[in-house]
Amino acid sequence: MIHTAASLKGMVTAPHHLAAQAGLDILKRGGTAIEAAVATAAALAVVYPHMNSIGGDSFWIVREPDGSVHGISACGAAAQTATLDLYKGHASVPWRGPLAANTVAGTVSGWEALLRRVADPLPLEALLEAAIHYAETGVVVTKGGADIAAAKDAELKDQYGYGAVFRPHNQPLKEGAIFTQPALATTLKVLAVKGLRDFYEGDLACAIAADFARAGSPVSGEDLRLHRAMTPVPLTTRVRGARLYNMTPPTQGFASLLILALYDRLGVEGHDHFDHLHGLIEATKQAFLLRDQHIGDQAYMDFDAQALLSDAAALDALTATIDRTQALPWPHVPQQGDTVWFGAIDAEGRAVSAIQSTYFEFGSGLVLPETGIIWQNRGASFRLTQSGWNALKPGRKPFHTLNPALAVFDDGRVMSYGTMGGEGQPQTQAAVFSRYNAGVPLQAAITAPRWLLGKTWGKESVSLKLEGRFEIELIQNLKKAGHQTEIVADFTSMMGHAGALVRHADGRIEGAADPRSDGGVAAW
Repeated sequence: MIHTAASLKGMVTAPHHLAAQAGLDILKRGGTAIEAAVATAAALAVVYPHMNSIGGDSFWIVREPDGSVHGISACGAAAQTATLDLYKGHASVPWRGPLAANTVAGTVSGWEALLRRVADPLPLEALLEAAIHYAETGVVVTKGGADIAAAKDAELKDQYGYGAVFRPHNQPLKEGAIFTQPALATTLKVLAVKGLRDFYEGDLACAIAADFARAGSPVSGEDLRLHRAMTPVPLTTRVRGARLYNMTPPTQGFASLLILALYDRLGVEGHDHFDHLHGLIEATKQAFLLRDQHIGDQAYMDFDAQALLSDAAALDALTATIDRTQALPWPHVPQQGDTVWFGAIDAEGRAVSAIQSTYFEFGSGLVLPETGIIWQNRGASFRLTQSGWNALKPGRKPFHTLNPALAVFDDGRVMSYGTMGGEGQPQTQAAVFSRYNAGVPLQAAITAPRWLLGKTWGKESVSLKLEGRFEIELIQNLKKAGHQTEIVADFTSMMGHAGALVRHADGRIEGAADPRSDGGVAAW
């Protein structure tokens, strides 16, 4: 992918082309970008099940045509019975299985909260039509999906309900196979007819709770009933020429904004040279140190993320700690996670940046037989300790790597952007935004080689990973500066699946999808 797609009436980008087309169909039927994004989200939950599900969490930022910006935090909390006693004998929360499925799934509540903001929304049947179709009649398994299913088969095949759906013929999913999810299709039909709240309080909630009881998960019907999506004011900060927005805690949106705020103060010009990469990498280290010290469920935080992002003197002081020539030693323990980011912009100028996830590939591995829902393992990140950062407590929300990004430029452009990739999300956001802000065309900013400090997929590591397309001289200069570099394959999914949309002041819309994904841009 080299050239940037452009149109006037609306555009959707997603990491699977069928999901992007599902969103475009809604725009063509007169729907808003919000409705298109919900349709895209539902389709992604079907066609990209290794990355996301209606059994996961989601976060959203929307800029309305009047310039107002609002957010949705659809993050589920730990079950009321998810206590330390439940995990006696465990050194940590298991990554897979019933005890990993210990939080409520917030994604559907996020759709519900978003659609309340649409004056005359299209019926749910229309918004879920594509998702129901793909679940019922099938979707072709991608190479990426098949590779992940094979790689994770040993740890997933014996999980509750997994094999019945994701191991047809007693084998992991194969590239090119036609994959159906009839139970999930039925679930989506129920939501379309009875409403999204049925997931938390109706017949679907009862079916979900019953499956959890049989599986041995702590999530109950009461946990589902108590859940509501939140509507926080997004975090924001200024850089030269633009105002940036991202999601509030428990996400790492603070870190994403702080990286760009610090980098902006370094005054670097141009892109893809030593000062550009080194500056962003060192800004990332400072942001991650603060993130890991402070960010989690806001009810347990004594740190004001927005206050720091608005404090020019404090940002200047942090920037002064960055050595412009030498790398800070980095023994940091990385965060994991696999996710989907997607975006939509309509002809009125409404822009949506959205992200949803089950945390690990296929989440906890639990696939609830009655509903066909893959349930997340986001609560596996909780620490089994009485107090401190991300300590497990009933009703507490876990730390999230998820964070959707949005930028409003002083010249009237609006940019919706983001990526999957756990620890890599803030880094890829920084790469894409800084390149685009330096004049690189949108698609080229995403296609260009990327870097990753730490780990997203694969082995535990703290090295600086670089795609092999960077100039040899640049790589050598990074090594000389003390960066522990590692060259990885070109266009590797390790670097995330990014996407971006930009609406210009004259109404032009540009869009880009990541060649590292199965995605595409759908426009009219």
